Amino acid sequence: MYAIVETGGKQYRVTPGDVLKVELLQTEEGEKVSFDKVLLVADDNGITVGEPFVTGATVEATVKEHGKAAKVLVFKYKSKKNYRRLRGHRQRYTQIVIDSINI
Repeated sequence: MYAIVETGGKQYRVTPGDVLKVELLQTEEGEKVSFDKVLLVADDNGITVGEPFVTGATVEATVKEHGKAAKVLVFKYKSKKNYRRLRGHRQRYTQIVIDSINI
Protein backbone atom coordinates (compact mmCIF):
# COMPACT_ATOMS: atom_id res chain seq x y z
CA MET A 1 0.00 0.00 0.00
CA TYR A 2 1.26 3.45 -0.90
CA ALA A 3 -0.05 6.97 -1.37
CA ILE A 4 1.03 10.18 -3.03
CA VAL A 5 0.75 13.17 -0.69
CA GLU A 6 1.18 16.89 -1.31
CA THR A 7 2.82 19.07 1.35
CA GLY A 8 4.90 22.19 1.13
CA GLY A 9 4.26 22.50 -2.61
CA LYS A 10 5.89 19.13 -3.31
CA GLN A 11 4.55 15.61 -3.85
CA TYR A 12 5.86 12.53 -2.04
CA ARG A 13 5.25 8.80 -2.55
CA VAL A 14 4.84 7.34 0.95
CA THR A 15 4.33 3.92 2.51
CA PRO A 16 3.87 3.14 6.21
CA GLY A 17 7.23 3.25 7.98
CA ASP A 18 8.90 5.71 5.58
CA VAL A 19 11.07 8.50 6.97
CA LEU A 20 10.85 11.77 4.97
CA LYS A 21 12.29 15.26 5.10
CA VAL A 22 9.54 17.72 4.13
CA GLU A 23 9.27 21.50 4.19
CA LEU A 24 9.11 22.95 7.71
CA LEU A 25 5.85 22.18 9.57
CA GLN A 26 4.73 24.27 12.54
CA THR A 27 4.39 21.37 14.99
CA GLU A 28 6.41 20.18 17.97
CA GLU A 29 8.70 17.16 17.89
CA GLY A 30 6.84 13.96 18.81
CA GLU A 31 3.41 15.28 17.79
CA LYS A 32 1.14 13.60 15.25
CA VAL A 33 0.35 15.31 11.98
CA SER A 34 -2.29 14.42 9.41
CA PHE A 35 -2.07 15.09 5.67
CA ASP A 36 -5.43 15.35 3.89
CA LYS A 37 -4.10 16.37 0.46
CA VAL A 38 -3.83 12.79 -0.81
CA LEU A 39 -3.59 12.64 -4.60
CA LEU A 40 -3.50 8.86 -5.09
CA VAL A 41 -3.94 5.72 -2.99
CA ALA A 42 -2.89 2.25 -4.15
CA ASP A 43 -3.85 -0.85 -2.14
CA ASP A 44 -4.91 -4.46 -2.73
CA ASN A 45 -8.21 -3.33 -4.31
CA GLY A 46 -6.49 -1.21 -6.96
CA ILE A 47 -5.60 2.42 -7.47
CA THR A 48 -7.80 5.35 -6.45
CA VAL A 49 -6.97 8.66 -8.11
CA GLY A 50 -8.35 11.93 -6.72
CA GLU A 51 -9.88 14.81 -8.62
CA PRO A 52 -7.71 16.57 -7.38
CA PHE A 53 -7.71 14.85 -3.94
CA VAL A 54 -9.06 11.48 -2.78
CA THR A 55 -12.08 12.21 -0.59
CA GLY A 56 -11.83 10.83 2.93
CA ALA A 57 -8.21 9.70 2.58
CA THR A 58 -5.60 10.83 5.10
CA VAL A 59 -2.00 9.99 5.89
CA GLU A 60 -0.95 9.99 9.55
CA ALA A 61 2.66 10.78 10.51
CA THR A 62 4.77 11.56 13.58
CA VAL A 63 7.21 14.49 13.66
CA LYS A 64 10.67 13.12 14.42
CA GLU A 65 12.81 16.28 14.37
CA HIS A 66 13.33 19.73 12.88
CA GLY A 67 16.59 20.77 11.29
CA LYS A 68 18.47 22.60 8.58
CA ALA A 69 19.77 21.09 5.34
CA ALA A 70 23.33 21.47 4.10
CA LYS A 71 24.40 24.92 3.01
CA VAL A 72 23.85 25.88 -0.62
CA LEU A 73 26.17 28.59 -1.91
CA VAL A 74 24.84 31.10 -4.45
CA PHE A 75 27.66 32.86 -6.29
CA LYS A 76 26.93 35.69 -8.72
CA TYR A 77 29.73 36.77 -11.03
CA LYS A 78 30.14 39.07 -14.02
CA SER A 79 33.37 38.79 -15.91
CA LYS A 80 35.63 41.85 -16.28
CA LYS A 81 33.31 44.01 -14.13
CA ASN A 82 34.65 43.25 -10.62
CA TYR A 83 31.17 42.07 -9.58
CA ARG A 84 31.09 39.12 -7.19
CA ARG A 85 28.41 38.22 -4.62
CA LEU A 86 28.46 35.14 -2.40
CA ARG A 87 25.39 34.17 -0.38
CA GLY A 88 24.63 31.01 1.56
CA HIS A 89 21.27 29.42 2.34
CA ARG A 90 20.24 26.57 4.64
CA GLN A 91 16.70 25.30 4.04
CA ARG A 92 14.73 24.34 7.17
CA TYR A 93 12.99 20.97 7.16
CA THR A 94 10.89 18.63 9.30
CA GLN A 95 11.70 14.92 9.43
CA ILE A 96 8.57 12.77 9.71
CA VAL A 97 7.78 9.05 10.03
CA ILE A 98 4.71 7.80 8.18
CA ASP A 99 2.45 5.84 10.55
CA SER A 100 -0.58 4.87 8.48
CA ILE A 101 -2.59 5.48 5.33
CA ASN A 102 -6.35 5.74 5.93
CA ILE A 103 -8.91 5.47 3.15
